[in-house]
Amino acid sequence: MNHDFAAALKTLVDTESPSADLPAVEECGDRLAELGERITGIAPERIPLPGGPSALRWRAGPADAPGRVLLLGHRDTVWPLGTALDRPFTVDNGRATGPGVFDMKAGLLVGLYALAGLDPHVPVTFLVTGDEEIGSGASWELIEEEARAAQAALVLEGAGDNGALKHARKGWSIYTLRFQGRSAHAGLEPHKGRNALVRMAGLVAESVRLNVPDRGVTVTPTLASAGQTVNTVPDRAELHLDVRAGTVTDQERVDDRIRDLAATEGGVDVVVEGGKNRPPMEKHSAAALLERVTEHAAELGQPPPESTAVGGISDANICAALGVPTLDGLGAVGGGPHAVHEWVDLPATQQRIPLVSALVTGLARRPLTRS
Repeated sequence: MNHDFAAALKTLVDTESPSADLPAVEECGDRLAELGERITGIAPERIPLPGGPSALRWRAGPADAPGRVLLLGHRDTVWPLGTALDRPFTVDNGRATGPGVFDMKAGLLVGLYALAGLDPHVPVTFLVTGDEEIGSGASWELIEEEARAAQAALVLEGAGDNGALKHARKGWSIYTLRFQGRSAHAGLEPHKGRNALVRMAGLVAESVRLNVPDRGVTVTPTLASAGQTVNTVPDRAELHLDVRAGTVTDQERVDDRIRDLAATEGGVDVVVEGGKNRPPMEKHSAAALLERVTEHAAELGQPPPESTAVGGISDANICAALGVPTLDGLGAVGGGPHAVHEWVDLPATQQRIPLVSALVTGLARRPLTRS
């Protein structure tokens, strides 16, 4: 086990970076920039982004070289400040734990050490954003810009089970449905009310019937509220729906159905807010890169990596939607993203470093032909 890797990981985990705390995310960027310059010998460019945290960008190779490869990651986490005091970074028999260790601070180090191992003439960009966990609103356009300039995007999110790479991700849609009825006294004249809660309950039942498990379509009511007092017909209600779909066609079909369901009924008006947030990353986006990574694993004496499709989203969805060949899950080997038992297998994760370096080098020597 590389003790420098573990020490650098401790620095990043100790520098907590919850997405909603802009100063904390920027401070983590400071530490990451320092570590990155020490590891790679290259100082990153700090890119201010309106409405969100800055991005860090390392560039290597000639600026105008064709076949540039994009490495992509994020430094923000889901854990509030103080979590590292309650659950500090620890290493026990090669297993590291701590808030954000798997999602995705260990993956950032995989990218930096891989960059350090490349010939300086290899054209590669490593972009690190700070708002992925809250939808990448500030960084979205920059991610698209860098992806369009690349022949391929390699995303350093944590691996799937048993170190599997991620060849597909579901698309994500998120909705807020607001119900407006009419209040009335629940004892004296309930018939004069228009019950927003009853309408919401009916729509909850209708929405879950949109689930198609065999196609990977899930529609999940997640938050709901209604009413103001226990003896009043509620005139207002609010419902949130989380939708995941494996194909663009299914994502659009469910979007249409939710909007169709939200018609006025029983005197209660329904307004639908939100919609499609991330398009799916479909399997064909990763096919050519999976072939390449299998070749390089064999050259390194590593077993051929498995790959899987997952329901969660990442910035890989953004890149794949542009038609850019995209492969995810190249970062930490471990598990428990967003969970208190989040962990990283340090020896297995460090084996990712030569694999990512070999993949980038191979793409520079033999670029993909994009259809």
